[in-house]
Amino acid sequence: MKTRLPLHREQFHATPGVLLQNEDFTVELFRYPAGIEAVRIHNRRGTVIVLPFYGQMIWQASFDGHSLTMGHSFKQPLPGSSIIDTYGCFAFHSGLLANGCPSAEDDHPLHGEMACARMDNAWIVLEEGRVSLEGETEYVKGFGHHYLAAPAVRLQANHARLHIEMTVTNLAGAPMPLQYMCHLNSAWVDQGRFQQSIPDDAFQLRTTIPAHVRPTPAWREYTDRLARDPQSLQQLDQPQMCDPEIVFFADDLAQYGEEVQFELHSPQEDYALMTRFSTAQFPHATRWLLHNRDQQVAAYILPATCRPEGFLAAKQAGTLIELAPGEQRHFSVETGLL
Repeated sequence: MKTRLPLHREQFHATPGVLLQNEDFTVELFRYPAGIEAVRIHNRRGTVIVLPFYGQMIWQASFDGHSLTMGHSFKQPLPGSSIIDTYGCFAFHSGLLANGCPSAEDDHPLHGEMACARMDNAWIVLEEGRVSLEGETEYVKGFGHHYLAAPAVRLQANHARLHIEMTVTNLAGAPMPLQYMCHLNSAWVDQGRFQQSIPDDAFQLRTTIPAHVRPTPAWREYTDRLARDPQSLQQLDQPQMCDPEIVFFADDLAQYGEEVQFELHSPQEDYALMTRFSTAQFPHATRWLLHNRDQQVAAYILPATCRPEGFLAAKQAGTLIELAPGEQRHFSVETGLL
């Protein structure tokens, strides 16, 4: 049996209120002091906080006492038009018309329009052993693009993982460009080691330097060594060298199988972060490392349809998706603890 519970903004208050509770789940609604609505979902293994009307960001996620979320300076999610206005979430939807860091010639916002999109509708779906938060937003511009985006977050009762989904439908009478990344801002695991189902040498260091990166002499020397031997960075044992950020790309993932899995293992081996996805949906992936006083993030994998270097770079590389009128694409990522 499936139960669908619509969500309305007036249901959210400063004091959390229980929407539903059973032996598997507790779902609470509350509003942050900044005015952002939030849904807190507990299962037997942990807690996930999702912002149902704000791009359906996943603000926090933790399982078995381990936080999956990056370290950051935000006490709460803040209203904004760009993801940098509220960069403290565990995951957000990057894209959809354009994705990643815009070049000087691009005119799109950092990580696209979906990250902070105002959702039109949101609802909870309760099934046997599973609860989902779903939603949709319709993007339309006069003489421009028109699409429906339908994200979802799903948790099972006794699992320390969540499924993050996105479905995009082109509602316009003309083709639509599509770039999408499931941007997972994973926690920095000190001394953590990377493991994955693809070869280590599949990762190549980003050699371009975006405008927001301010290189130091030590960082340049370190990245010069990494460019010659990208496989030498397999452990998070030099956080001081990850400021500014270190970025690796892995492309053409379908050559390694229909599905790929990436892991970040704690040094005690008592737990590991994991992410799994389809290479048909996500043929590219990025590894993003940053550690300073304000942010501590080890995004060991960011599944994507292309490299996150902006719209024009994807167009030039031939990795820009074109959705025909009425065409739909679906994306799904499983992430959590191994």
